[in-house]
Amino acid sequence: MRFHKSLCVTVSALLFSATTTLAAPCGGAFSNFVDGLRAEAISDGHSSKTVKRFFAGVRQDPKVLKADRAQGVFQMDFTSFARRLISADRMKRGQSNARKYNAIFDQVERKYGVSRGVLLAFWAFETDYGAFQGDFNTLNALVTLAHDCRRPALFRPQIFAALKLYENGDFDPARTTGAWAGEIGMVQMLPQDILDNGVDGDGDGHVRLKTSAPDALMSGGKMLSHLGWNKGQPWLQEVTVPARMDWSKTGIHTTLSQSQWEKMGVRPRAGQWQTNLPVSIILPQGHKGPAFAAYPNFHVFFEWNQSFTYVLTAGYFATRLTGAPVFDARNPDPGLSGSQMKELQRKLAKRGHDVGKIDGILGAGTRKAVQDEQIRLGLPADAWPTAALLGKL
Repeated sequence: MRFHKSLCVTVSALLFSATTTLAAPCGGAFSNFVDGLRAEAISDGHSSKTVKRFFAGVRQDPKVLKADRAQGVFQMDFTSFARRLISADRMKRGQSNARKYNAIFDQVERKYGVSRGVLLAFWAFETDYGAFQGDFNTLNALVTLAHDCRRPALFRPQIFAALKLYENGDFDPARTTGAWAGEIGMVQMLPQDILDNGVDGDGDGHVRLKTSAPDALMSGGKMLSHLGWNKGQPWLQEVTVPARMDWSKTGIHTTLSQSQWEKMGVRPRAGQWQTNLPVSIILPQGHKGPAFAAYPNFHVFFEWNQSFTYVLTAGYFATRLTGAPVFDARNPDPGLSGSQMKELQRKLAKRGHDVGKIDGILGAGTRKAVQDEQIRLGLPADAWPTAALLGKL
């Protein structure tokens, strides 16, 4: 199953200059936009002959825009989403790949401190271990998204990064394909991330993320390290919570010590606490649903992808691949439908909460607003929106 990121926000992707933005503003005639890109590339020192060849066949791709606006999968609750993405076959192949590339994973763990489970989870979810890497022309996708005025600051720099890869012999504007949002290879990295974090893992002198698993895994490990991964530290652990506690303390933005959580009745579901680091307690479907302890490394997942549900599922799958049991889904209160979620977001926005786009997706902003309103209304402040909350609003 092909699965692409909703925002693709990484640190390097957000680095751009005001002068670059002004050189080829978004919108307008597509041909004029491409002419502006060509002129800018030449002014930045690239040869006119190279620039001409690079942009020669670029086309606007309406399928890219359609995919960008169709992210309904993120409206699923955590349990449904996890069961959809984590199959017995995906587990089996993950374990098989862990054995096959054991030496590479050992290198990644020694050099970058990133667990093989984490890389296996991203490899599985992004491209099904390399089987489905996307068939969108990457240059067309990047230029189309840069021309579109929704997020030009994110995608414009990637065009010039791809140009540098082309000059290095690692990008073919006519044949390089990947995800609709411009990510390339087995672990789906944007061109600038490849420039910054690409590693020649197989020693052939090139970084081939589409065809070389060693290159992809080493590059993914370096990128996570670059994004702030703490070497050798855990990221997520399932816990049990009591029937009653101060639920307002839960959520990704609140951290307490393990002793503080233990005083409230929180316990690891299996084994012991993995470390003495600060911990956040995440309740993806409220206080009656599954519960997880999130360590500092868990926040690095959000630098790779911005979807709360995706990140939690990836983090949980990574623990499964390293020996954790299947999570206890428990019996959460029913969630809201997509239309109800949009209604809730509109009501929250009218009350002054920043929920972002009214899209029916329970993201971090909406969760925070829900928890604030639950506190105000005297409801269990677990950040899980229910029909009861919607009615009270």
